[in-house]
Order: sequence, then structure tokens, then C-alpha cells
Amino acid sequence: MKLPPFKLERYFARYEFEVPFVLSASDSETMSISELLELEPGVKEHFLGLNLGYTESRGHPLLRRETANLYRNISPDQVLVHTGAEEAIYIFMAGVLEKGDEVVVQWPCYESLARVAQTGGVRVRLWHPVPDGRWQWDLDELMEMLTPKTRAVVINFPHNPTGALAGPEFLQDLAALSQRHGFIVFSDEVYRGLEYEGVETLPAFCDLDAGAVSLGVTSKAYGLPGLRLGWVASQNQAVLKTMAEFKDYTTICNPGPSEFLATVALRNQRHIINRILKIISKNLKILDGFFERHKNLFQWQAPQAGPISFVRYKGKDRAEDFCHELAREKGVLLLPGSVYDDQYDDYLRIGFGRKNLPHAINALEEWLLQRD
Repeated sequence: MKLPPFKLERYFARYEFEVPFVLSASDSETMSISELLELEPGVKEHFLGLNLGYTESRGHPLLRRETANLYRNISPDQVLVHTGAEEAIYIFMAGVLEKGDEVVVQWPCYESLARVAQTGGVRVRLWHPVPDGRWQWDLDELMEMLTPKTRAVVINFPHNPTGALAGPEFLQDLAALSQRHGFIVFSDEVYRGLEYEGVETLPAFCDLDAGAVSLGVTSKAYGLPGLRLGWVASQNQAVLKTMAEFKDYTTICNPGPSEFLATVALRNQRHIINRILKIISKNLKILDGFFERHKNLFQWQAPQAGPISFVRYKGKDRAEDFCHELAREKGVLLLPGSVYDDQYDDYLRIGFGRKNLPHAINALEEWLLQRD
């Protein structure tokens, strides 16, 4: 199977490690191994004594137990650990779906959620938001897209790249629709837990619907992308069995040090997530001021959760040209919406989960003033 170039990842590969300010990062402020181990007395010695042999393919039992604790109706044997969320996405799309199936994908989204299935001969229908600027998706429109061949519906809340959230009724209605029509809901929940103060955390879809698959990862809400640890949680044993068997042809098992550190992170999730939420809260206030000062150039729709948002660019040049020029001349990296598709070529993704955002915004504002 020949996959097309991953536009978003190729764009980041060009600039990410060359510029001082990644103002479009989808992850959050990270920490060192030492900082993580300091969250629990005694774990440093256990980590240094870790055996570097093979690990259990499904994930270490302690890690699966801590992961299961994130859900209401999931047991450790209903968790399958992967080397990052990307592996889990690939395995579900390539291993569970078959040529001739159809899948509806909430759009825009992380590209592999649509492209892997498409390349494998699955018909992908893109479910676009209601065109009112509020970043909401209509279930009536979804119903019109369903056919007897629809095998899966892919959703993502909190949403990448808009920061939008659905309401609990939306999820309940979608779960009922899934059970009535027999499709699998593949729910990307990698930002779950990063809802802002006063905003309720949505239930995981695997807790609402016994056939659904929930995707999680340590990269986004936990700010630990270097661990390369993700997972799926599901009560659907047939899907878990298929994915476990497919994994024998990808990574087979996960890195032991990463599993150990991810277990520590999950045991201390509230501390880690609260730390990131404080950074996000501070940065959002800075962004509110920035976009108010430059409302002639940007249309800012405040997000509801997570460390990213989609901002409309109103300049005379193309958003993609704007981003390239900014990265080359000032070392500030924004992501043009064209990496999703041309429909969003006047949008920019901005990330605000890192501590250096104030410096990045200062550099961006200096450049805008020089450009005028």
C-alpha cells in the first residue's frame, strides 16, 4: 500500500527543528525524565533498574490498569497499548476496515484519520462543519451520508485543529445512531482532560457505546510526546483482537522505558494536566489581547478545550505564503490550513500549550509591525 505524503508532517519536517518558536504545536509543555520521576518517591531507582528485554505486546499490565482507570466501563484487558497514537490509527484503518467499506470522517482532522483508509480502498466521506464559523457538526447531515456499507465514523473531541467541543447530547445521539446502523465509532480523544474551567469533560465514547473505540496518547494532554505511547480502549473484543494481531506486523511491542514512564504519568495525571491547563489559561489571555489588536488581520474564534485553535487569516496574501515568510524571516512557525485541504487555505493553526508563547507572540508582533 503506497501512502500519499502526509502534508502536515512534511510541513513540520521542513521547519520544526530549525525555528526558535513553534507557534503551531499540537502538543503541550513537556517535562524531563527527572521531573517526571520526581512526582513519585522511589520510582527513579526502579526506572534505573528496568530490564531492557521485550515487553508484552498488549502493553504492561500496570500501564493497562492505569489506562483503564481513565474510563468508567473499561477493564485492563480492554486496553491495547501502541507506539504512539499514529500506530493505533494506522492499525485500525488498515486492519479493521476492508476494501469496499465506507467510513465517514469528521473534517478537518489529523490527516491519517482519513488518508490511511482511503489508500486501502475504503471510500472516505468527509463530514464538514456547519458553515457558520462556530465549528459544529450536524448529525442530520451525517445520517444522510450513511449507507449500508458504512463501517465506521471517525470523530475527534476536543477537536484538532479548532478546539471545539460537542455537547453530551450530541455524543448520546451519535451512540444511538451507531447502535441502530451498526457502524463503529472511532473516537480520537487525545485532548480529553484539557477542557477549560467550567467546561465539563465529555464521557469517553467507549464508555457510551460498547462497539466504539477510544484513542488516547501521552503526547497531547500530558505533554509527553517523546514517550511515543498511545492506546485504544474498547469493549469491542473483535476489534481489539484484530488490532492486536495486526500489531504483530508493526512494532510487536512497546519500549519498556516508555511504558514505565507513561505509567508514572497516568498515576499523576491530575498534577500533569493541571500544570498544562495553567499554561493554556495564561496563554489564552495573551492571545485574546493579540487578536484584538490585530483583528483587521485575523478572525479569532476562542476554543473550548485543548492547546490549539484555527484562526482565519484576512491578509491580502495567501495564508501559506504568510506562514512560509514568517518562518523564514522571524523563526516563528504557524501551520497553514492548506495542509488540511484548499477549503481551509485562509486559516492558520496556532498552538498555545507551551511556556514560550509570550516570546513567540512578541516576535510575531514585531514582524507584523516591520511588515507594515
